Amino acid sequence: MSRAIALSAKTSLVDCAGGVFGSVIVKDGQIIGEGANRVVAENDPTWHGEIEAIRNACKTAGSFKLTGATLYTSAEPCPMCMAAAYWAGIERVYYASTNADARQYGDFDDDVIYKELAKPVDHRSIACTQIMQDEAVEVWKAYHDKPDRVPY
Repeated sequence: MSRAIALSAKTSLVDCAGGVFGSVIVKDGQIIGEGANRVVAENDPTWHGEIEAIRNACKTAGSFKLTGATLYTSAEPCPMCMAAAYWAGIERVYYASTNADARQYGDFDDDVIYKELAKPVDHRSIACTQIMQDEAVEVWKAYHDKPDRVPY
């Protein structure tokens, strides 16, 4: 956790690359991936510390699954980062500061996202309209029948 917090300090206070978010992923007692928030530096709203750490850990592991890995992150993961941890198969998450701390000291407020995701699709603030389902499902059917597809 100390390394994750150090990464959060460097990216936010020294590099001015993004918010106070740093992460490391550990497997079998070794750090296999690190990441820091670079949203501002990269003009990329998805460049969160956890996402970068997961990408780097997957490269190190040579797999898109991080079974048995632990994520240490300087702040409670946002919805995107928590979803990525689930998709990566991370076993455990340790976090230091809370969403309330991020809101109080950094004006980061994920509550709107949690509230929006809890709403039915047709009641969300971003308009979502389904189109061309039949065409998309044809590709799904071909993928389903593909004999060499890699399940995940």
